[in-house]
Amino acid sequence: MSLKDIMKISILAAGLLFTASCTKDKKHDETEVIKPSGPKPAWAPTITPQMQTVIEKLVSFNSPPLFTLTPVEARKQPSPAEAAMAVMKDYNIPAPPMNVDTMGKDIPVTGGMIHLRIYTPKTGKSMYPVIVYYHGGGWVLATLDTYNASAQALSEQVDAIVVSVAYRLAPEFKYPTAHNDAYAAYQWVLQNGASFKGDVNKVALAGESAGGSLAAGVSLMAKSRGVKVPLHQVLVYPVANYDFNSASYVQYDTAKPLSRPLMKWFFMHYLKSPGEGADSLISLVNANLKGMPSTTIIGAEIDPLATEGQLLSEKLQAAAVPVTYKKFTGVTHEFFGMATVLPEAKQAQALAASQLKNAFK
Repeated sequence: MSLKDIMKISILAAGLLFTASCTKDKKHDETEVIKPSGPKPAWAPTITPQMQTVIEKLVSFNSPPLFTLTPVEARKQPSPAEAAMAVMKDYNIPAPPMNVDTMGKDIPVTGGMIHLRIYTPKTGKSMYPVIVYYHGGGWVLATLDTYNASAQALSEQVDAIVVSVAYRLAPEFKYPTAHNDAYAAYQWVLQNGASFKGDVNKVALAGESAGGSLAAGVSLMAKSRGVKVPLHQVLVYPVANYDFNSASYVQYDTAKPLSRPLMKWFFMHYLKSPGEGADSLISLVNANLKGMPSTTIIGAEIDPLATEGQLLSEKLQAAAVPVTYKKFTGVTHEFFGMATVLPEAKQAQALAASQLKNAFK
């Protein structure tokens, strides 16, 4: 090879590196331009500029505190997800392309029917692993649409089918209805996965907040009933304890979007009595965790649930369960689905996807 050829290759390589660097910087800058309009709130001295901007947008909707409303009224209020979408609009950030197809399915459960939304990647495979996903909302609020971004991201990044479960909500349906619905959906997937290209030998669970509680609860129920446990579970800031005096509950008593009064309101509507808070499906940190599937726990720093998420990871480790735990600093509860505006959400989704892919190998 001549010196001229070598120089050509070197220049080409340098050009590629420069292009990659510019592309990376461009992607990085897309969220760096997001700036809050006011000072950091007293309850969140470490909040990132992007997260603060989302919270400011949420506050600008002027909704009454949810815990002062009835569940029917609270369900009509704008969600943190809508605040993130409004920030996207403000900064002309386009929605990512949808590289999945969706279909709806109603399935029978004890005492009624529930709806599933099935996300299938557009990658054209004959069979995919399956992630059964449970949305947040304190067992009282939210819909499949509220948490669409999370379900879509997991499907695309893992190249897996995601079955998102619209379990019945409290107070119309009290504990343990949501847990039973969640378990029924898991059983349905195990029995019917082949009908929608699902590989029933590769099934994992994921959930956010109350949905994280449901995902872990399904694993506990499967284990205790002798049913095949999932290969892995991703628990994003899960409800894992009935303790309003933990360090993070005290520190983030007045945080947004989740506060101590709002968590008390959720429990009041879901549980038939405070005594049920001691049940192992609610206080997961006190459950017999031996034999649980490998687990990824993703926490948010500015979150009343931060302490119990970390405690659950420690209890799982003590029960010899393989655990990956990561708490993201500067972000609040509900950050996970906001990857278009929060770098931390992008990182958290990549972590979850990587862990799920490894479990499916």
